[in-house]
Amino acid sequence: MELFLFLGSLFFFLAFGIPIAMVLVLCAMVLMFHADMWDSMTIASCMLDGANNYPLMAIPFFVFAGEIMAAGGLSKRVVQFAQLLIGGVRGGLGYAAIVASILFAGLMGSSVGEAAALGGLLLPMMKQQNYIPGRAGAVIASGAILGPIIPPSTNFIILGSCVSGLSITKLFMIGLMPGIFIGLALMALWFVIVRIDGYHDNIKFTKEEKRKILIDATPAFMMPVLLLGGIRFGIFTPTEGGAFAAVYALIVCLGYYREIGIRKVLEVSAASARTTAAVMMIVATATAIGYFITLADIPQQIISVFEPFKDSPTTLLLMINVFLFLIGMVMDLTPNVLIFAPVFYPLILDAGIDPYHFGLIFILNLGIGVITPPVGTVLYVVCGIGNIKLPALVKNLLPFILVEFFMLIMITIFPKLSIIPMNWLI
Repeated sequence: MELFLFLGSLFFFLAFGIPIAMVLVLCAMVLMFHADMWDSMTIASCMLDGANNYPLMAIPFFVFAGEIMAAGGLSKRVVQFAQLLIGGVRGGLGYAAIVASILFAGLMGSSVGEAAALGGLLLPMMKQQNYIPGRAGAVIASGAILGPIIPPSTNFIILGSCVSGLSITKLFMIGLMPGIFIGLALMALWFVIVRIDGYHDNIKFTKEEKRKILIDATPAFMMPVLLLGGIRFGIFTPTEGGAFAAVYALIVCLGYYREIGIRKVLEVSAASARTTAAVMMIVATATAIGYFITLADIPQQIISVFEPFKDSPTTLLLMINVFLFLIGMVMDLTPNVLIFAPVFYPLILDAGIDPYHFGLIFILNLGIGVITPPVGTVLYVVCGIGNIKLPALVKNLLPFILVEFFMLIMITIFPKLSIIPMNWLI
């Protein structure tokens, strides 16, 4: 009863277009009334407890680092470096978009930010080369899902902070190689699409241009190398790594590229504060709804649905994947992580599933949700930037989603694809 009450109220309020943070508060109020325990201070107290979490301090640092790098010209240099690496082949802009998505994921850790930055740079170039608008938008949107799984991922930080016992460092490391595998799979699909659509563009650079691109791009792609190296060898924690990334981005953009001034830094700081506030508001309200979900024994009701599959870990993960894919189509990634990760965590431990493998599957599945209608946030970002009709984008995006879902199933069935690289990196 309580499970259907929660899901019914959740979808009911979402249907009215209410911001997700307010939807979670309203759902908490519904469950509070149902439990007949109205206390005006309970929700506020839970929200404060949810936001008062040390690992979450990394989020504003990484958000600021991503924003300052996007504003300081670093995005442009990453794209040029990607074009230098692979842009010389047929359909080079599409390949460059995917390579840039991999590189940019290591700088921002956000699917929406990645889609906005790369879409603004690459979609006009693709239009000049007569790319089908929906196809151009699809390759940008499909690459954006790498942001949540390639470190530094703010979603892994949130997952590690809301599920006790998980190491954020290990979560970072388990996402690296699967993210690259998915990028390679997208490039294989693009190889086929290039021949179907008949693209013949390629990008050539002179020796002097190549030298300049390499010099300009070195500070950009050194940031994730230094960041992950510092975390891997224990020089700093993921939270301290966020502070390192923010300071590094400031030094590079102000002192090396010199494309922005103090005034722009203040504007970026304000934008980062707004983004962080939105994320933390969701974190706080999700903690409140999580309290009432636990009180209403909803986790046990969900677990009872999946309990029959517990003896077969692979089947259990496949069933959870179906559930997450459906819920990811109607609700954004962050609240899904905060609400459902603590629910499934005890079940997967009881089934003998590696929690880090599950964490990767969890974030990847919900990451695919940001490019699926009707609530895929990346879809609307790409449509807005590229002036693309939503039906055209979704139609052209379908092959990319199928490839990504295939990779999700492969990682689910063969856990060694993620666990062995993680153990090697750690």
